[in-house]
Amino acid sequence: MRAHGAPIRGEELAKHFRVSRQCLVQDVAILRASGEEILATPRGYRLPKGPTRPHRAILASRHEPERTEEELQILVDYGVKVLDVIVEHPVYGELSGSLMIESRADVQDFLAQVRTSRAALLSSLTGGVHLHTVEASRPEMISQAKTRLRARGFLLK
Repeated sequence: MRAHGAPIRGEELAKHFRVSRQCLVQDVAILRASGEEILATPRGYRLPKGPTRPHRAILASRHEPERTEEELQILVDYGVKVLDVIVEHPVYGELSGSLMIESRADVQDFLAQVRTSRAALLSSLTGGVHLHTVEASRPEMISQAKTRLRARGFLLK
């Protein structure tokens, strides 16, 4: 499929590999289940164009703890997944916590955990300054979220 460039019909692939059409369908299903992105189109199977890896960025932010919900909701509303939070501690160096927040429900779950555990946010150690590693399927999703965060006063310059 990669060498062919254009969509290739299942019958053609089955003939090439000397297998039945049903065997090919099963093999494609197995490849998809293992993480291969194979698209089935009316014109045949094809691989996606360009990179399939998510786009990543690191955002430098500063805000009061009361604005955590707003910051996270802006990110997820633009389809951006927040992978972690990182702070630079004067004694311990870089401290990070995994977040994996990708929806408003995840934001609410995270905030509920903070409230019920009475744990301090990592950013409270650094006067609100922190980094987030984020990812999205398209770079413009991150760009749009950054524009909104900047307009709301979250991003450090």
